Formats: sequence, structure tokens, C-alpha cells
Amino acid sequence: MTILEVKNLKKYFPVTGGVFLRRTGWVYALDGVSFSLNKGETLGIVGESGCGKTTLGRCLMGLYEPSEGQVIIKNQNVFRLNSKQRKKLALNLQMIFQDPFESLDPRQTVKEILEEKYIIHGQKKGDLDSQINNLIKRVGLLPDTLSKFPHEFSGGQRQRIGIARAISLEPEIIICDEPVSALDVSVQSKILNLLLKLQQKMGLTYVFISHDLSVVKHVSDRIAVMYMGKIVEVANADAIYNNGRHPYTKALLSSIPRPDPTSARHRIILKGELPSVENPPFGCRFNTRCEQVQNICQEKEPVLLKNAEDPNHLTACHFFN
Repeated sequence: MTILEVKNLKKYFPVTGGVFLRRTGWVYALDGVSFSLNKGETLGIVGESGCGKTTLGRCLMGLYEPSEGQVIIKNQNVFRLNSKQRKKLALNLQMIFQDPFESLDPRQTVKEILEEKYIIHGQKKGDLDSQINNLIKRVGLLPDTLSKFPHEFSGGQRQRIGIARAISLEPEIIICDEPVSALDVSVQSKILNLLLKLQQKMGLTYVFISHDLSVVKHVSDRIAVMYMGKIVEVANADAIYNNGRHPYTKALLSSIPRPDPTSARHRIILKGELPSVENPPFGCRFNTRCEQVQNICQEKEPVLLKNAEDPNHLTACHFFN
């Protein structure tokens, strides 16, 4: 069952300059992103810094108003809802942020942080003790955590508090914006396993945003690869890692560190400068760095098309469909 559908989502940020700060151009952060997500599925979003991953997550949450396009949750277009309807929709859609310290109010205790969402949605503060206690246990923290402030915890513990806040209203969809990138490697696996455990118990659906390809493979059912505001390839996780078809996907995969340094590997080094998002290249966005570029790549923009061998494998390339 499709629980989330994104159609032609675009987000342009104005560029201003001069004495009067007039608009001189646009930053094309998202430029026509479309995908769907089934209930209980995890869709990984990968790409290098600046490709639009976080902007996509914030648009899905409604933190950014898109320039164009639709985000449909349970047959409702998020951006056509009034404030009251959006507040109700927030029960089904929550976010785990990248930096657990910056996303928690340092002036509030953990109990006050976790109570806040319940109170906003109409529950009385005095009736929340048992819910808060159960919530903090669910993420693997002790009850005495509730009386402490965020600065008294490690990064992993703070992220567990952030996860507790995200699941407090029992949402169906959670946007995970690089939830382990700010943590030590030794802690990352524990947080990822917690997310997988909660998904299994609560039937959660994840949009998992990360630049770490190994992490994304561990948690994702499907993976979407982004480049300069566009999705260039979508497929099942195994298909991406074993048979990535887009030249950019292949370059990303070749950069994954291997545990055995003596094993043979072919590293693809991308040449040329990353184009400006204010003035993206015409045709395929990747044509300035692609070793296989041909005239059609500079003249016509490729669209995501099904692969003849695997209909679930979509690639935006003129030569790999």
C-alpha cells in the first residue's frame, strides 16, 4: 500500500545581490523529484553534499514550502491543507535530525522535551507520566534520564532522546536526516539497530537520508541516488549495489571503503568541477563529469525509465535503459 507519494517536487531558493538585495538568480536545490513509498518500507536517499537530500526531507516535513509539486500522504496533498489539518497530519509524519544536540532545547529537561508534543496535541501534562516512562524505556534509556538536560548525555544518548521524541505520537512515517552521521562509529550500529527494531515493532516507514552508502545499504529496502537536485537512479538495495547502472552511481559505489585493503578494486575518479546549482548544465546534469558523455547528453535531459531486465530498476541515463 502506497503511504507517501512525491510528484515533480521542486524547491528553488532565491539568490540576491547588490545594494537593494534584488534577486539575481535561483539555487535549484530540488528540480523535479518524484517517487512513492509503501507502508513499512525504507527508502534510502544517497548522494554527495549539496545534491538536495536534506532539502527533500524538509519539504516532505513541510518545513520548506516547495516551489512546485505535490507531497501526498494518505491521498492528501500536504501543501493544500490549512494549519489545523497540517497539525493533524503531523501525527503521522515526524523527523529525526542530523545533530542530536542542536535539535534538543538545552533549557528543557528530557521529560519536558518529550511532553511537549503530547501537550501541543491536546493531552494534559499530569496524565503523561506513564507514557513518557514507557517511551524512554522503548529507546533503551533509564527512567532517571527524564530529570536531566541534553548536555548531560553522550551523542548516542541524545539521539535516542531525539528518536523517542519522533516516535512519541506513534507516527507512520519518519524522515531520518543523517541520524548517525554525527555519532562515533561504535555508536552508529546501536542506533541503526534501534531504528530497525522500532520499525519492526511499530510498522514504521522510513525515508533514510545519508551520504554513507554502507549505512544506507544496511537499513534500506530501496535506494534513490540523487545528483544536483534530481534522482538519477532508483532500485532495490541489492540491485543498486550489485548492478548500479548510472555512471554517477558507479562512481559512488567505487568510493566505498573495503575491509580488505589488498582486494582488487576499480576506483572511478570523477573529473571536472561540480557544476553550480545556480546555473546547472543543460541536458543531463552529470554530463560535465561523465566519462561516457555524448552529444545527446548535452542536448536532452534523460528521464527515469524502467530497465528491460528489471522493471523496478529506474535509471535517468540515455544509454542504460
